[in-house]
Amino acid sequence: MRITDVTCHQVDRYLFVRVVTDKGLIGLGESGLTSRPLAVRGAVEQLRPLLLDMDPMRTEHIWQTLSRGGFFPHGKTLGAAIAAIDIALWDIKGKAFDVPVYTLMGGKVRDKVVCYPHCNTNDLMASAQAHVDAGWKFLRWGLPIQGDKIDPTKSVHLAIQQFADIRQRFGDEIELCFDIHTRLNPSEAVYLCNAVEPYRPFFMEDPLRSESPQAFHRLRERTNVPLAAGEQFASKWDFRELIDHDLIDYARIDLCICAGLTEALKIAGWCEGHYIDTAVHNPLGPVSTAACTHFNLAVSNMGVQEQPRRPETMLSDIVHSELVWEDGFILAPDAPGLGVELDLEAADKAPQQPRRFTMLHRNDGAFANW
Repeated sequence: MRITDVTCHQVDRYLFVRVVTDKGLIGLGESGLTSRPLAVRGAVEQLRPLLLDMDPMRTEHIWQTLSRGGFFPHGKTLGAAIAAIDIALWDIKGKAFDVPVYTLMGGKVRDKVVCYPHCNTNDLMASAQAHVDAGWKFLRWGLPIQGDKIDPTKSVHLAIQQFADIRQRFGDEIELCFDIHTRLNPSEAVYLCNAVEPYRPFFMEDPLRSESPQAFHRLRERTNVPLAAGEQFASKWDFRELIDHDLIDYARIDLCICAGLTEALKIAGWCEGHYIDTAVHNPLGPVSTAACTHFNLAVSNMGVQEQPRRPETMLSDIVHSELVWEDGFILAPDAPGLGVELDLEAADKAPQQPRRFTMLHRNDGAFANW
């Protein structure tokens, strides 16, 4: 079996990649860099000649070729392109053996994957109540902002009150995930983490900017709450400092930026030796959700899967998915490969809408991380 074509298909803000073979098997992958789809598309097109006539079953060899073939180690843009291709190759392998992808990773270690949704911060308590009523076992929300402005002091104190209110209403049965989203400096992050410790957060995500893993040393020494980070990383090497020094409790691996399933499995194994669980970053589309589900069904050190909304509500008229959500979990699918198929005709008619992030600023006009 040989690869005969690699094509990109943008639907709304999601970029899907199809890998076609001479045996009629087609794999589907997804890129995670939703704010830069044209850059990722260019990277895929640059890699396409390397892929043509290669054996799609050689996923490790192909991964090494794509990651290292340009001499310079891949970064986030190239990592997102490699991720989409790699996920598509695993999809092909599953279809070739007529088994779900998780079977190729050693088989299921669990029967279903617990997920957390995104709460609407415009009416946090109502959104949280609706999710609990629908059966979700986790709640997640982020550091409050004021329109396109952030005042760290106000945001921190409001977040502390939100923790108190949510824990009082829902008790200890619901797990709470909180995303700081790299918006605070170290001292602000320490203050917030320590203040919410009595409310037992499942984790505090991205408390600091990711450019300097060294800063996590000081944070880890000064707070006891579980920490999660890694969604902005493009490879296992980016995780090295945080894993080797036990600076996080949950690895926020983004399969669609961090070079795909091939790389994610290596990171998960590395984390297991440090008692670090995975909490995949998945604010994306249905292909990412499928890949994350298969990954989490197969890795033993899985904590929770990010799942902004139920899988059957995500582009269901364009991407057909076998995933079933039930009472806060995604059940293990039985279909070969990832269990997703792209309707090309519907995809070609769909609008293309690159994701536009809020440009966040502090009160004095200085740029702040979104």
